[in-house]
Parts: sequence; C-alpha cells; structure tokens
Amino acid sequence: MCGLVGFLGQGRPVAEAEELLVKMTDQIISRGPDDQGQWVDESGIALGFRRLSIQDLSHAGHQPMASACGRYMMVFNGEIYNFQDLRADLTDVNWQGHSDTEVILALVSRIGFEATLQKLNGMFAIALWDKRDERLFLARDRMGEKPLSYGFENGTFFFTSEVRALNPHPDFTATIDPQAANAYFRFAYIPDPLSIYKGFAKLAPGHMLSVARGEQPKVKAFWSPRDEFVKARQNPFVGSREEAMVELKSRLLQGVEQRMIADVPIGAFLSGGIDSSTVVGLMNEVAPGRVRSFAIGFDNPRFDESPHAEAVADHLKTDHTTFKMSEQDCLDVIPSLQDVYDEPFSDPSQVPTTLLCRLARQHVTVTMAGDGGDELFGGYGRYWDAASHWRKVANLPAYRKKLNKALLMRLAKSPSRLARRFRKKLNRNYHNSPAEYYANNMSRWRLDEGLYDIHQIAPNIYDDPLVEGRDISLERALMHRDCQAYLPSNLLVKTDRASMSTSLEIRAPLLDHDLIEFIWSLPDDYTVDDHKKGILRDLLYQYVPQSIVDRPKQGFEPPLIDWLRGPLKDWGDDLLSSNRIKDNPFYNADVVQQRWSDHRSGKRAWTYPLWTVLMFEAWLDQQKSR
Repeated sequence: MCGLVGFLGQGRPVAEAEELLVKMTDQIISRGPDDQGQWVDESGIALGFRRLSIQDLSHAGHQPMASACGRYMMVFNGEIYNFQDLRADLTDVNWQGHSDTEVILALVSRIGFEATLQKLNGMFAIALWDKRDERLFLARDRMGEKPLSYGFENGTFFFTSEVRALNPHPDFTATIDPQAANAYFRFAYIPDPLSIYKGFAKLAPGHMLSVARGEQPKVKAFWSPRDEFVKARQNPFVGSREEAMVELKSRLLQGVEQRMIADVPIGAFLSGGIDSSTVVGLMNEVAPGRVRSFAIGFDNPRFDESPHAEAVADHLKTDHTTFKMSEQDCLDVIPSLQDVYDEPFSDPSQVPTTLLCRLARQHVTVTMAGDGGDELFGGYGRYWDAASHWRKVANLPAYRKKLNKALLMRLAKSPSRLARRFRKKLNRNYHNSPAEYYANNMSRWRLDEGLYDIHQIAPNIYDDPLVEGRDISLERALMHRDCQAYLPSNLLVKTDRASMSTSLEIRAPLLDHDLIEFIWSLPDDYTVDDHKKGILRDLLYQYVPQSIVDRPKQGFEPPLIDWLRGPLKDWGDDLLSSNRIKDNPFYNADVVQQRWSDHRSGKRAWTYPLWTVLMFEAWLDQQKSR
C-alpha cells in the first residue's frame, strides 16, 4: 500500500516541478511514511510516490522505478499476489531486488502494458511513463481496491491516489461539481466514475487509460465485470454442492496463502461474522497458531459484536485482541474524519472502521479482511426484498407508472404527514426497470424528497441496466450490481481511506478475481439462499461450530440516532444553522432544517439522510482550511 501522484504538462522547469511534487506527495504521507520519491522529465511528465514498505524493504523497492531496458518509469500502489510465479517465468532477467514492482516492469518490457495487466492477480493502481513514445498509461485493479483519479485542468493532466494531493499545484482549482454532489446526496458516497471536482473522474475498476500531451485520454476495459459475469453464467459449474465447496476451499486457501506473504507483521479483522471468520479459519490452516486477530467492542451491547468475535477467536485459538471503545472514543474520531476522506463520504460505519484501523496498526502493518462476501454470497436481505417487490410491480401499465411518478414529484416538497405516506407508497411503484428501482432503493435521499435538482445528477454506474440473461436471476443481478457500485464506491473507499490514514494495508482474499469468476459460475442455490451465504457458510462450519456461526446478521454501525440527539446535537446545530446553509448552492436548506428540527426533537428519525448532509458540511469546512 502506497500513494502516487503526478502530472503531465508543458512549460514548467524541472526544478519547479520537483519542488511541487514534494509538496504534493506530502499531502498523502500517511499512505507511505517509509519512503518518498520523485521523477521529473523535460518532456513534461512528473511522477511522485509515497511508500509503505511491505515487500522488499530495501532500497531496491524504491519508486519511481525504471525498467531495466530504460524505456519505462513507473509508480505502483498495491500488491501483486502472483508476482513470484510471474517472476519465475521471466528468464534472463538480472533482478535488482525481490519486489513485485520490478516484476511488473520486466513484464511490460517484454509483452506490453495491457498484456501485463491480464496476468496480474492483485490490487493495484499503476502509472507508467513510456519514454520512447512519450505516453502515459494508468490502470486500476479489477474490483477497485486501490483508488486512482485523473483529470484535466488548465492544460495539465493530473493523476493521483487521493485528490487532496493536488492541492499544492497552481493549476488545480478544486471546483466542486454540483452534479457529482447531487449523486453524493442521493447515495451517501460518490459512485464511480464520478469525482466531487469538475474535470475529474475515477478510473473505473478493471480499466486502463492512455494519454499523451495534446490529446484526450483514451479509456478502455481490460477486464469487464459484466462480461465476466455473463461468461460465468453461460459456463456454469456443473458439480455437486459438496464438490463446489471443495473447489471454493481450494481457491480461497490459495488466495489466503498468497496474501499472507509479507516482510512485516500481519493480522486479521475478526467481527465474528461469516466472511471474516472464514478468512481467519483459512489463515489458521495456513499458519496454525500464528494468527493475530483484532475486533472492536462498544459499551452499548446493541452495537457490540466483540463477544461473537471472541467466541470464534477462542475456538480457533488465535492471538486475539479486542479494543473496547467508549462512546467518547467514537465521538472523538468524528472531527478527524474529514482528514481521512478526500471526498464527501457518509457511511456511518466509517467511525468504527477508522478506530479499528488505528488500533490494529499499533500491532501489525498488514491485516486481512472479509470484504466482498456479502456481495458475492447474498449477505444482504435487500436483494430478496427488491426482487420480490419488483416482480409484483413489473407489469404495471406504463401510464400508471407515469402517473405515479408525476404525483410523487408534485408531493415532493410537502412536509405533511399525509404527503409523506403517499410518497412512501408511490416511491415503490413508478420505476421502468429493476435497475431504476434498485437505485431508488439504495438512495439515502430519494428523488422525491426535494433536497436536490433531480435533473442535475451526473451519469454514474447506477444508470446502467442490470446484467440480463436466461440463466441470471434478478437476485443474482442485484448482487452483481453491488459488485459494480456499492462495493468499490462505498465499502472499498471506506476501508482504503481508513486504513491508509494510519499506514495500514488491508488485503481481501474474497476479492481475488479468479475466485470471483468461479463464484459467479455457481448455481443460485449454492449462493443465493435467503442471505445465508450458501456454501461459504458450509465451508465455515469446517472451522467453527454451527452453534457459534448461526446468529442474526449484525451491522458495524454506531448509535447515530442517539448521538445526534445527545452529544452531537450542538455540533449538528452549528453545521446546519440557518445562517450557514441558507444560501448554499448544493441543496435545499429548508428541507434539511425541517428534518433536523424533527430529528433533534424526537418527532421523527432522519438519522442517515442528516448524516449525509453533516458529513458534506464538515468536508466543506476542511476544504476551506486547505
């Protein structure tokens, strides 16, 4: 895990560009506190890097790194888990060290950039400069574990792990895009490929980009989740459930073993749920008696998963640490969240996630996590709820849906209880496609609530139709949509920024792309079983007794509803005061103030929509101070 930043332009002296790069990399020092590097060329390219040393702790792993042939210069954030196999296949190479970065450069020199990407198994964001052709290449891993944003401003092409790194550059204006802000208010995060800033975008997972001076960037997919999902469904696994579980275990074991390779201490997050418990069980099989696990606990038993984690850890005999947090510990984190997230972000679980990362970093540099299990094995009840409702309303006549939407929008700004009741009913009965219905279902502020201009939402992944096919159930299509949208744009943003803010690397074995393609090939009844997680649960039973595993799913969220009426009330009053927000250009202040009044008085609970606005306002404050 590291951080990269750079720019491509003309007319700036090398010495000035180097000075700028130092200031820019300093903005993301937490992503790489162990080393820094800059490389600037008269052609106009500048590459900057901050390093968190995980593999090859020697200077041989220093970046930016040049290829042995001298043609390429590269910065690379991430880990390539099959680099040792790739290295073994590369004969006649005079290796200078044992880093995966050197292996990538050797491959690019032999077979080219795109062909190299096809061979990489890992998480990565790459920026590669071709000196001969004076062309820049960018790439982002298949599931979007590592961030990479890019954009043009004032004739300069920028690219970076976190947009905050661009603040020192005089060509970067940090102009907020109102359409992207609207998408944020709707979903509580900014979905790919959007950026909060005008002129910028996130490189989509599984995509690469090429650009030279004086031309527009060309973006293409080197791996398409839609195409791979369809291919997997067209070539389904044909074995028994038992055979599928054996294959799943074999693939997961390989992925876990690959991800346990590190030259620094490694541990695992353990919530006691199916995903993290399975990962820890597999780690214990790879390295019996040598697994460190970490959990976080809270004073309030309604939100405390730590007893479940401790039961699993006790059974697996891991070296387990539970960090017990008071309410004040959590509250103390909230003012610093805007230092963690470089764009507006308001998933409430960002609070305990940030705390857990900070505490785990005191013991290890790398930790494993169970990210991806819910999206791949149907861990959310919303898949069944949404599919069931859509089947009931799919055949409503078009005129009825159009009338329902018209009525909904007429009632959009009415605060009356009767209007809210009508809106709630109409909200589920006007959509023209399951994709549109699911996007509404995933919205924190729905289109009818009058917060933002519904005609000014930037196009994003939720606008795409769901994947379809004879062998694809609606539940499975919704799970796939989450793999495209919610997973990379919310969950992986949360874990990347929280972990990198404290120089901790997170590795997720369930996000191995070969494993994912296998899971997508499995029959529905092996995975889609009313959010019980199918054969993943069956596999966990091999490591942990059913009596410990079988319990209701519990979210990883703090008691915001109580905090916003108690210890955070004054903070909320300040951020949402009339004098502060009445003239803001991004949302309807009257709607927000009415909801804040209702919430703080106990009349209605508007916890999550309000948290979205509060995090936006706190983020704006942070922008003003930069």
